[in-house]
Amino acid sequence: MNVDHEVTLLIREIKRLGTAQPNGTTVVKFGVLFNDDQVANIFEALVGTLKAAKKRKIINYDGEILLQRVHDNVDVILLKETL
Repeated sequence: MNVDHEVTLLIREIKRLGTAQPNGTTVVKFGVLFNDDQVANIFEALVGTLKAAKKRKIINYDGEILLQRVHDNVDVILLKETL
């Protein structure tokens, strides 16, 4: 799969699982995203896709890398809904 396609799928999943904010962003906890069965079936390397989306300024989260359990309560913020 190419990165653009995976980032597009990530945007869709964050919108599905997240909560829309008054400022126009959508927020989902990393743990919710990581533990979702549909997300697990779509992404072979969720953390890599998150890093690619962050680098493109599509999403934002605190830190460099997110790890299961350790960062379950970290907000993943969807900044843009398109590439």
